Amino acid sequence: MADRDPGEFSRPRCPGPNWEDILASDKVAPPAFMAQDRYQYLGSEPLDAARYYSPEFFRAEVEKMWPNVWQFAAREEDLPEAGDYVTYDNAGRSFLLVRQEDDSIKAFHNVCLHRGRKLKTDSGSADQFVCPFHGFAWNTDGSLRNIPCRWDFNHCTDKKMQLPEAQVGRWRGYVFVRDAAEGPSLEEYLAPLPEFFERWRHEECVTVAWVGKVVKANWKITMEAFMESYHAYVTHPQLMPFTGDANAAYHVLGEHVNVNYTPFGVISPHLEAQARDEHWPEQRIIDEFRKYNGRSVDNYDPEKDSYAIDVPEGASARAALGAKMREVSARQYGTDYSGVSESELLDALVFNVFPNFAPWGGFMPNIVYRWRPWGDADHCLMEVRVIARQTPEQLASGKRAHGVPMHLLSESEMWSDAPELGILGGVVDQDMTNMELTHEGLKISKNQAVELADYQEVRIRHFHQTLDNYLNK
Repeated sequence: MADRDPGEFSRPRCPGPNWEDILASDKVAPPAFMAQDRYQYLGSEPLDAARYYSPEFFRAEVEKMWPNVWQFAAREEDLPEAGDYVTYDNAGRSFLLVRQEDDSIKAFHNVCLHRGRKLKTDSGSADQFVCPFHGFAWNTDGSLRNIPCRWDFNHCTDKKMQLPEAQVGRWRGYVFVRDAAEGPSLEEYLAPLPEFFERWRHEECVTVAWVGKVVKANWKITMEAFMESYHAYVTHPQLMPFTGDANAAYHVLGEHVNVNYTPFGVISPHLEAQARDEHWPEQRIIDEFRKYNGRSVDNYDPEKDSYAIDVPEGASARAALGAKMREVSARQYGTDYSGVSESELLDALVFNVFPNFAPWGGFMPNIVYRWRPWGDADHCLMEVRVIARQTPEQLASGKRAHGVPMHLLSESEMWSDAPELGILGGVVDQDMTNMELTHEGLKISKNQAVELADYQEVRIRHFHQTLDNYLNK
Protein backbone atom coordinates (compact mmCIF):
# COMPACT_ATOMS: atom_id res chain seq x y z
CA MET A 1 0.00 0.00 0.00
CA ALA A 2 1.14 3.56 -0.63
CA ASP A 3 0.97 4.44 3.11
CA ARG A 4 3.22 1.58 4.27
CA ASP A 5 6.64 2.28 5.70
CA PRO A 6 9.11 1.38 2.93
CA GLY A 7 11.68 0.32 5.51
CA GLU A 8 9.33 -2.39 6.77
CA PHE A 9 9.43 -4.03 3.34
CA SER A 10 13.00 -3.21 2.31
CA ARG A 11 14.11 -6.86 2.31
CA PRO A 12 11.19 -9.18 1.54
CA ARG A 13 12.65 -12.64 1.03
CA CYS A 14 11.55 -16.24 0.84
CA PRO A 15 12.47 -18.10 4.05
CA GLY A 16 15.61 -20.17 3.68
CA PRO A 17 18.85 -19.68 1.74
CA ASN A 18 18.87 -16.60 -0.44
CA TRP A 19 20.90 -15.76 -3.53
CA GLU A 20 23.84 -14.45 -1.54
CA ASP A 21 23.93 -17.61 0.62
CA ILE A 22 24.06 -19.84 -2.46
CA LEU A 23 26.90 -17.83 -4.00
CA ALA A 24 28.84 -17.91 -0.73
CA SER A 25 28.76 -21.72 -0.69
CA ASP A 26 30.10 -22.08 -4.25
CA LYS A 27 33.66 -23.26 -4.87
CA VAL A 28 34.57 -20.31 -7.10
CA ALA A 29 33.22 -16.87 -6.22
CA PRO A 30 31.55 -14.84 -8.98
CA PRO A 31 32.33 -11.16 -9.63
CA ALA A 32 31.60 -9.07 -6.54
CA PHE A 33 28.78 -7.10 -8.19
CA MET A 34 26.66 -10.26 -8.49
CA ALA A 35 26.56 -10.69 -4.70
CA GLN A 36 25.74 -7.06 -3.91
CA ASP A 37 22.12 -6.63 -2.87
CA ARG A 38 20.90 -3.75 -5.03
CA TYR A 39 17.19 -4.22 -4.50
CA GLN A 40 15.14 -1.03 -4.15
CA TYR A 41 11.65 -0.77 -2.74
CA LEU A 42 9.71 1.15 -5.41
CA GLY A 43 6.24 1.18 -3.90
CA SER A 44 3.23 -1.13 -3.82
CA GLU A 45 0.64 0.77 -5.83
CA PRO A 46 -1.26 -1.16 -8.54
CA LEU A 47 -0.74 -0.45 -12.22
CA ASP A 48 -3.57 0.66 -14.47
CA ALA A 49 -4.53 -2.27 -16.73
CA ALA A 50 -5.15 0.11 -19.64
CA ARG A 51 -1.38 0.58 -19.99
CA TYR A 52 -1.36 -2.77 -21.79
CA TYR A 53 -4.22 -2.38 -24.25
CA SER A 54 -5.25 1.25 -24.61
CA PRO A 55 -4.68 2.61 -28.16
CA GLU A 56 -4.07 6.03 -26.62
CA PHE A 57 -1.37 4.70 -24.29
CA PHE A 58 0.20 2.79 -27.19
CA ARG A 59 0.22 5.98 -29.26
CA ALA A 60 1.95 7.84 -26.42
CA GLU A 61 4.68 5.15 -26.36
CA VAL A 62 5.18 5.50 -30.11
CA GLU A 63 5.36 9.28 -29.99
CA LYS A 64 7.17 9.99 -26.72
CA MET A 65 9.20 6.93 -25.76
CA TRP A 66 10.40 4.86 -28.74
CA PRO A 67 12.07 7.71 -30.70
CA ASN A 68 14.11 8.73 -27.63
CA VAL A 69 15.56 5.40 -26.46
CA TRP A 70 18.46 3.28 -27.66
CA GLN A 71 17.05 0.14 -29.30
CA PHE A 72 18.92 -3.10 -29.90
CA ALA A 73 18.60 -3.44 -33.67
CA ALA A 74 21.18 -6.04 -34.76
CA ARG A 75 24.25 -8.06 -33.87
CA GLU A 76 27.56 -7.37 -35.65
CA GLU A 77 27.42 -10.82 -37.26
CA ASP A 78 24.05 -9.97 -38.85
CA LEU A 79 25.89 -7.63 -41.24
CA PRO A 80 29.52 -8.82 -41.26
CA GLU A 81 30.75 -7.44 -44.62
CA ALA A 82 30.72 -4.04 -46.32
CA GLY A 83 27.41 -3.63 -48.15
CA ASP A 84 25.55 -5.97 -45.81
CA TYR A 85 22.33 -4.49 -44.50
CA VAL A 86 19.62 -5.25 -41.93
CA THR A 87 16.12 -3.81 -41.88
CA TYR A 88 14.80 -3.03 -38.42
CA ASP A 89 11.14 -2.08 -38.03
CA ASN A 90 9.58 -0.97 -34.77
CA ALA A 91 6.79 1.28 -33.50
CA GLY A 92 6.09 3.13 -36.73
CA ARG A 93 9.72 3.49 -37.81
CA SER A 94 11.80 1.51 -40.29
CA PHE A 95 15.60 1.66 -40.32
CA LEU A 96 18.15 0.36 -42.81
CA LEU A 97 21.41 -0.52 -41.04
CA VAL A 98 24.32 -0.78 -43.49
CA ARG A 99 27.95 -1.83 -43.00
CA GLN A 100 30.24 0.75 -44.62
CA GLU A 101 33.57 0.26 -46.40
CA ASP A 102 35.43 1.63 -43.35
CA ASP A 103 33.65 -0.97 -41.14
CA SER A 104 31.40 1.64 -39.55
CA ILE A 105 27.64 1.12 -39.52
CA LYS A 106 25.09 3.71 -40.59
CA ALA A 107 21.34 3.63 -40.01
CA PHE A 108 19.09 5.26 -42.59
CA HIS A 109 15.37 5.83 -42.47
CA ASN A 110 14.15 3.06 -44.77
CA VAL A 111 11.90 5.23 -46.95
CA CYS A 112 12.24 6.36 -50.56
CA LEU A 113 12.37 10.15 -50.69
CA HIS A 114 10.28 10.18 -53.87
CA ARG A 115 6.89 8.67 -53.06
CA GLY A 116 7.58 7.10 -49.66
CA ARG A 117 7.81 3.38 -50.42
CA LYS A 118 10.01 1.31 -48.13
CA LEU A 119 13.32 0.66 -49.86
CA LYS A 120 13.88 -2.75 -48.29
CA THR A 121 11.80 -5.32 -46.44
CA ASP A 122 14.55 -7.91 -45.98
CA SER A 123 18.18 -8.21 -44.93
CA GLY A 124 21.07 -9.08 -47.22
CA SER A 125 23.88 -7.46 -49.20
CA ALA A 126 23.79 -4.73 -51.86
CA ASP A 127 25.92 -2.15 -53.65
CA GLN A 128 22.95 0.22 -53.97
CA PHE A 129 19.37 0.56 -52.76
CA VAL A 130 16.89 0.87 -55.62
CA CYS A 131 13.26 1.71 -54.92
CA PRO A 132 11.11 -0.97 -56.62
CA PHE A 133 8.41 1.63 -57.40
CA HIS A 134 10.13 4.12 -59.74
CA GLY A 135 13.82 3.19 -59.55
CA PHE A 136 15.21 6.01 -57.42
CA ALA A 137 18.56 4.70 -56.17
CA TRP A 138 20.93 5.43 -53.29
CA ASN A 139 24.49 4.34 -52.55
CA THR A 140 25.17 2.32 -49.42
CA ASP A 141 26.44 5.47 -47.70
CA GLY A 142 23.02 7.09 -48.16
CA SER A 143 24.03 9.45 -50.95
CA LEU A 144 21.81 9.80 -54.00
CA ARG A 145 22.88 7.59 -56.90
CA ASN A 146 20.24 7.99 -59.57
CA ILE A 147 16.86 9.50 -60.38
CA PRO A 148 15.21 8.15 -63.54
CA CYS A 149 14.23 11.08 -65.77
CA ARG A 150 16.38 13.39 -63.69
CA TRP A 151 15.43 16.26 -66.06
CA ASP A 152 12.03 16.34 -64.34
CA PHE A 153 13.48 16.69 -60.82
CA ASN A 154 15.74 19.73 -60.95
CA HIS A 155 14.37 20.74 -57.56
CA CYS A 156 15.71 17.50 -55.97
CA THR A 157 19.37 18.27 -55.25
CA ASP A 158 21.82 15.60 -54.11
CA LYS A 159 21.96 17.21 -50.66
CA LYS A 160 18.18 17.30 -50.34
CA MET A 161 17.93 13.66 -51.42
CA GLN A 162 20.52 12.28 -48.96
CA LEU A 163 18.82 9.55 -46.92
CA PRO A 164 18.10 10.80 -43.38
CA GLU A 165 20.15 9.05 -40.69
CA ALA A 166 19.44 7.83 -37.19
CA GLN A 167 21.98 7.57 -34.37
CA VAL A 168 24.03 4.36 -34.19
CA GLY A 169 25.72 2.90 -31.11
CA ARG A 170 27.83 -0.26 -30.90
CA TRP A 171 28.60 -2.21 -27.75
CA ARG A 172 30.20 -5.66 -27.39
CA GLY A 173 28.74 -7.13 -30.58
CA TYR A 174 25.36 -5.38 -30.31
CA VAL A 175 24.24 -2.57 -32.63
CA PHE A 176 21.74 0.01 -31.39
CA VAL A 177 19.77 2.78 -33.11
CA ARG A 178 18.05 5.88 -31.77
CA ASP A 179 15.80 8.15 -33.78
CA ALA A 180 16.39 11.26 -31.67
CA ALA A 181 19.64 13.14 -32.22
CA GLU A 182 19.85 14.30 -28.60
CA GLY A 183 20.17 12.16 -25.50
CA PRO A 184 22.66 10.16 -23.45
CA SER A 185 25.44 8.25 -25.17
CA LEU A 186 24.94 4.50 -25.48
CA GLU A 187 27.50 3.82 -22.73
CA GLU A 188 25.71 6.24 -20.40
CA TYR A 189 22.35 4.71 -21.26
CA LEU A 190 23.54 1.14 -20.59
CA ALA A 191 25.29 1.88 -17.29
CA PRO A 192 26.35 -0.20 -15.39
CA LEU A 193 26.14 -2.96 -18.03
CA PRO A 194 29.44 -2.06 -19.74
CA GLU A 195 31.28 -2.63 -16.46
CA PHE A 196 29.44 -5.87 -15.68
CA PHE A 197 29.75 -7.44 -19.13
CA GLU A 198 33.44 -6.65 -19.62
CA ARG A 199 34.24 -10.09 -18.21
CA TRP A 200 31.77 -11.95 -20.41
CA ARG A 201 32.86 -10.46 -23.77
CA HIS A 202 29.77 -10.93 -25.90
CA GLU A 203 31.66 -9.45 -28.84
CA GLU A 204 33.50 -12.80 -29.02
CA CYS A 205 30.21 -14.66 -29.49
CA VAL A 206 28.15 -15.38 -32.60
CA THR A 207 24.45 -16.07 -33.13
CA VAL A 208 23.88 -19.84 -33.45
CA ALA A 209 20.07 -19.79 -33.16
CA TRP A 210 17.48 -17.06 -33.70
CA VAL A 211 13.74 -17.67 -33.66
CA GLY A 212 10.85 -15.22 -33.73
CA LYS A 213 7.08 -15.41 -33.49
CA VAL A 214 4.23 -12.91 -33.53
CA VAL A 215 2.35 -13.17 -30.22
CA LYS A 216 -1.26 -12.06 -29.74
CA ALA A 217 -0.47 -9.93 -26.72
CA ASN A 218 0.93 -6.53 -25.89
CA TRP A 219 4.73 -6.36 -26.00
CA LYS A 220 4.92 -5.41 -22.31
CA ILE A 221 2.79 -8.37 -21.19
CA THR A 222 4.98 -10.74 -23.16
CA MET A 223 8.23 -9.20 -21.97
CA GLU A 224 7.22 -9.08 -18.31
CA ALA A 225 6.74 -12.85 -18.19
CA PHE A 226 10.51 -13.10 -18.63
CA MET A 227 11.34 -10.54 -15.93
CA GLU A 228 10.58 -12.73 -12.92
CA SER A 229 10.96 -16.33 -11.75
CA TYR A 230 7.80 -16.11 -9.64
CA HIS A 231 5.72 -17.81 -12.36
CA ALA A 232 8.00 -20.82 -12.75
CA TYR A 233 6.46 -22.96 -9.98
CA VAL A 234 3.09 -23.11 -11.76
CA THR A 235 4.03 -22.51 -15.41
CA HIS A 236 7.26 -24.58 -15.58
CA PRO A 237 6.93 -27.32 -12.95
CA GLN A 238 9.51 -29.52 -14.70
CA LEU A 239 12.21 -26.99 -13.79
CA MET A 240 11.57 -27.02 -10.04
CA PRO A 241 13.85 -29.95 -9.09
CA PHE A 242 16.92 -27.92 -10.15
CA THR A 243 15.78 -24.26 -10.07
CA GLY A 244 15.89 -21.95 -7.06
CA ASP A 245 12.94 -19.89 -8.26
CA ALA A 246 12.06 -18.33 -4.90
CA ASN A 247 15.78 -18.01 -4.05
CA ALA A 248 16.21 -15.61 -6.97
CA ALA A 249 17.57 -12.07 -6.58
CA TYR A 250 16.07 -8.94 -8.14
CA HIS A 251 18.26 -5.86 -8.45
CA VAL A 252 17.67 -2.37 -9.79
CA LEU A 253 21.01 -1.36 -11.30
CA GLY A 254 20.48 1.96 -13.05
CA GLU A 255 17.93 4.21 -14.71
CA HIS A 256 17.49 1.81 -17.64
CA VAL A 257 18.88 -1.48 -16.30
CA ASN A 258 17.74 -4.18 -13.87
CA VAL A 259 18.49 -7.88 -13.40
CA ASN A 260 17.04 -11.17 -12.15
CA TYR A 261 19.57 -13.77 -10.92
CA THR A 262 18.04 -17.26 -10.65
CA PRO A 263 20.20 -20.12 -9.36
CA PHE A 264 20.27 -23.56 -10.98
CA GLY A 265 21.54 -26.78 -9.43
CA VAL A 266 19.47 -26.31 -6.27
CA ILE A 267 15.97 -27.49 -5.41
CA SER A 268 13.13 -24.98 -5.49
CA PRO A 269 12.05 -23.94 -1.98
CA HIS A 270 8.57 -25.06 -3.03
CA LEU A 271 9.85 -28.66 -3.23
CA GLU A 272 12.28 -28.75 -0.31
CA ALA A 273 9.89 -30.48 2.10
CA GLN A 274 8.97 -33.09 -0.51
CA ALA A 275 12.65 -33.67 -1.29
CA ARG A 276 13.41 -34.24 2.40
CA ASP A 277 10.46 -36.58 2.89
CA GLU A 278 11.34 -38.61 -0.19
CA HIS A 279 15.13 -38.46 0.46
CA TRP A 280 16.01 -37.04 -2.95
CA PRO A 281 19.69 -37.61 -3.71
CA GLU A 282 21.78 -34.78 -5.15
CA GLN A 283 22.06 -36.89 -8.29
CA ARG A 284 18.37 -36.35 -8.98
CA ILE A 285 18.95 -32.59 -9.25
CA ILE A 286 21.56 -33.20 -11.93
CA ASP A 287 19.49 -35.74 -13.82
CA GLU A 288 16.54 -33.33 -13.96
CA PHE A 289 18.82 -30.47 -14.94
CA ARG A 290 20.20 -32.41 -17.90
CA LYS A 291 16.72 -33.38 -19.07
CA TYR A 292 15.01 -30.01 -18.86
CA ASN A 293 17.53 -27.18 -18.69
CA GLY A 294 17.44 -25.42 -22.05
CA ARG A 295 20.82 -23.73 -21.86
CA SER A 296 23.47 -26.29 -20.83
CA VAL A 297 26.42 -26.94 -23.13
CA ASP A 298 25.22 -30.41 -24.09
CA ASN A 299 22.14 -28.89 -25.75
CA TYR A 300 24.47 -27.57 -28.44
CA ASP A 301 26.78 -30.56 -28.85
CA PRO A 302 25.93 -33.66 -30.93
CA GLU A 303 27.71 -36.03 -28.52
CA LYS A 304 25.25 -35.61 -25.68
CA ASP A 305 25.85 -39.04 -24.16
CA SER A 306 29.46 -38.11 -23.41
CA TYR A 307 28.37 -35.53 -20.86
CA ALA A 308 27.12 -37.78 -18.05
CA ILE A 309 27.56 -36.11 -14.65
CA ASP A 310 27.98 -38.05 -11.42
CA VAL A 311 27.93 -36.41 -8.01
CA PRO A 312 31.03 -37.34 -5.97
CA GLU A 313 30.48 -38.55 -2.42
CA GLY A 314 29.73 -35.62 -0.15
CA ALA A 315 29.53 -33.08 -2.98
CA SER A 316 26.54 -30.98 -3.95
CA ALA A 317 24.78 -31.20 -7.28
CA ARG A 318 25.64 -27.56 -7.93
CA ALA A 319 29.35 -28.15 -7.35
CA ALA A 320 29.33 -31.23 -9.61
CA LEU A 321 27.51 -29.34 -12.35
CA GLY A 322 29.97 -26.47 -12.10
CA ALA A 323 32.97 -28.81 -12.37
CA LYS A 324 31.51 -30.56 -15.41
CA MET A 325 30.63 -27.30 -17.11
CA ARG A 326 34.18 -26.03 -16.63
CA GLU A 327 35.51 -29.23 -18.21
CA VAL A 328 33.07 -29.23 -21.12
CA SER A 329 33.42 -25.50 -21.82
CA ALA A 330 37.22 -25.73 -21.88
CA ARG A 331 37.01 -28.65 -24.30
CA GLN A 332 34.44 -27.02 -26.56
CA TYR A 333 35.78 -23.46 -26.66
CA GLY A 334 39.50 -24.03 -26.09
CA THR A 335 39.81 -21.68 -23.11
CA ASP A 336 40.71 -22.15 -19.44
CA TYR A 337 37.55 -22.05 -17.31
CA SER A 338 39.13 -23.01 -13.97
CA GLY A 339 38.55 -19.53 -12.52
CA VAL A 340 34.96 -19.23 -13.70
CA SER A 341 32.30 -19.41 -10.99
CA GLU A 342 29.49 -21.94 -10.83
CA SER A 343 27.02 -19.10 -11.17
CA GLU A 344 28.47 -17.84 -14.46
CA LEU A 345 28.25 -21.35 -15.91
CA LEU A 346 24.86 -22.42 -14.59
CA ASP A 347 22.55 -19.65 -13.50
CA ALA A 348 19.99 -17.52 -15.32
CA LEU A 349 21.58 -14.05 -15.14
CA VAL A 350 18.85 -12.17 -16.98
CA PHE A 351 19.49 -8.46 -17.47
CA ASN A 352 16.91 -6.07 -18.92
CA VAL A 353 17.79 -2.84 -20.68
CA PHE A 354 14.83 -0.49 -21.08
CA PRO A 355 12.71 -0.82 -23.01
CA ASN A 356 12.96 -4.27 -24.64
CA PHE A 357 16.47 -5.80 -24.68
CA ALA A 358 17.33 -8.72 -22.37
CA PRO A 359 20.80 -10.31 -22.67
CA TRP A 360 21.79 -13.14 -20.32
CA GLY A 361 25.14 -12.79 -18.62
CA GLY A 362 27.69 -15.49 -17.86
CA PHE A 363 29.81 -17.84 -19.95
CA MET A 364 27.27 -20.36 -21.21
CA PRO A 365 25.63 -20.04 -24.62
CA ASN A 366 23.76 -16.83 -23.85
CA ILE A 367 20.08 -16.23 -24.52
CA VAL A 368 19.18 -12.78 -25.86
CA TYR A 369 15.52 -11.72 -25.84
CA ARG A 370 13.86 -8.87 -27.74
CA TRP A 371 10.19 -7.83 -27.89
CA ARG A 372 8.69 -5.32 -30.34
CA PRO A 373 5.18 -3.98 -30.88
CA TRP A 374 3.86 -5.52 -34.07
CA GLY A 375 1.39 -3.21 -35.73
CA ASP A 376 -0.76 -2.33 -32.72
CA ALA A 377 -1.11 -2.67 -28.97
CA ASP A 378 -2.53 -6.18 -29.31
CA HIS A 379 0.42 -7.92 -30.99
CA CYS A 380 4.17 -8.15 -30.61
CA LEU A 381 7.12 -9.90 -32.20
CA MET A 382 9.09 -11.92 -29.65
CA GLU A 383 12.60 -13.06 -30.58
CA VAL A 384 14.88 -15.56 -28.88
CA ARG A 385 18.54 -15.61 -29.89
CA VAL A 386 21.26 -17.87 -28.63
CA ILE A 387 24.85 -16.63 -28.95
CA ALA A 388 27.80 -18.98 -28.37
CA ARG A 389 31.50 -18.41 -27.90
CA GLN A 390 34.04 -18.70 -30.66
CA THR A 391 37.30 -20.56 -30.15
CA PRO A 392 40.62 -18.68 -29.90
CA GLU A 393 41.46 -19.97 -33.39
CA GLN A 394 38.26 -18.53 -34.82
CA LEU A 395 38.88 -15.19 -33.14
CA ALA A 396 42.50 -15.09 -34.31
CA SER A 397 41.49 -15.60 -37.94
CA GLY A 398 40.59 -11.92 -38.24
CA LYS A 399 37.38 -12.78 -40.06
CA ARG A 400 34.08 -11.58 -38.63
CA ALA A 401 31.73 -14.49 -38.04
CA HIS A 402 28.44 -14.78 -39.90
CA GLY A 403 25.37 -15.39 -37.75
CA VAL A 404 22.31 -17.37 -38.68
CA PRO A 405 19.19 -15.51 -39.96
CA MET A 406 15.98 -15.33 -37.96
CA HIS A 407 13.62 -18.28 -38.28
CA LEU A 408 10.19 -16.63 -38.20
CA LEU A 409 7.54 -19.07 -37.03
CA SER A 410 4.11 -19.02 -38.63
CA GLU A 411 0.93 -18.48 -36.63
CA SER A 412 0.28 -22.23 -36.52
CA GLU A 413 3.82 -23.17 -35.44
CA MET A 414 5.00 -23.47 -31.86
CA TRP A 415 8.37 -22.56 -30.42
CA SER A 416 9.07 -26.28 -29.98
CA ASP A 417 8.78 -26.60 -33.78
CA ALA A 418 12.12 -24.77 -34.02
CA PRO A 419 14.69 -27.57 -33.57
CA GLU A 420 17.53 -25.09 -33.09
CA LEU A 421 16.07 -24.09 -29.71
CA GLY A 422 16.08 -27.61 -28.33
CA ILE A 423 14.38 -27.95 -24.96
CA LEU A 424 14.16 -24.17 -24.62
CA GLY A 425 11.39 -24.07 -27.26
CA GLY A 426 9.08 -26.16 -25.10
CA VAL A 427 9.71 -23.91 -22.09
CA VAL A 428 8.73 -20.82 -24.10
CA ASP A 429 5.59 -22.60 -25.34
CA GLN A 430 4.48 -22.97 -21.73
CA ASP A 431 4.52 -19.18 -21.43
CA MET A 432 2.55 -18.39 -24.57
CA THR A 433 -0.97 -19.22 -23.39
CA ASN A 434 -0.38 -17.05 -20.33
CA MET A 435 0.53 -14.11 -22.57
CA GLU A 436 -2.56 -14.19 -24.76
CA LEU A 437 -5.00 -14.84 -21.93
CA THR A 438 -3.46 -12.11 -19.81
CA HIS A 439 -3.97 -9.66 -22.65
CA GLU A 440 -7.60 -10.74 -23.02
CA GLY A 441 -8.14 -10.71 -19.26
CA LEU A 442 -6.80 -7.20 -18.69
CA LYS A 443 -9.28 -5.83 -21.22
CA ILE A 444 -12.20 -7.24 -19.25
CA SER A 445 -10.79 -6.94 -15.73
CA LYS A 446 -13.41 -5.61 -13.29
CA ASN A 447 -11.05 -3.53 -11.15
CA GLN A 448 -8.64 -2.65 -14.01
CA ALA A 449 -5.69 -3.02 -11.64
CA VAL A 450 -2.45 -5.01 -11.84
CA GLU A 451 -1.01 -5.84 -8.41
CA LEU A 452 2.73 -6.52 -8.21
CA ALA A 453 4.89 -8.20 -5.58
CA ASP A 454 7.22 -5.82 -3.78
CA TYR A 455 10.31 -7.94 -4.42
CA GLN A 456 9.85 -10.63 -7.07
CA GLU A 457 8.16 -8.22 -9.49
CA VAL A 458 10.13 -5.08 -8.69
CA ARG A 459 11.73 -5.15 -12.16
CA ILE A 460 8.30 -4.74 -13.74
CA ARG A 461 7.56 -1.78 -11.49
CA HIS A 462 10.98 -0.29 -12.32
CA PHE A 463 10.19 -0.69 -16.03
CA HIS A 464 6.88 1.17 -15.73
CA GLN A 465 8.37 3.97 -13.68
CA THR A 466 11.07 4.43 -16.33
CA LEU A 467 8.40 4.39 -19.04
CA ASP A 468 6.48 7.09 -17.18
CA ASN A 469 9.63 9.22 -17.09
CA TYR A 470 9.61 9.28 -20.89
CA LEU A 471 5.85 9.73 -21.29
CA ASN A 472 5.76 12.64 -18.84
CA LYS A 473 8.59 14.65 -20.39
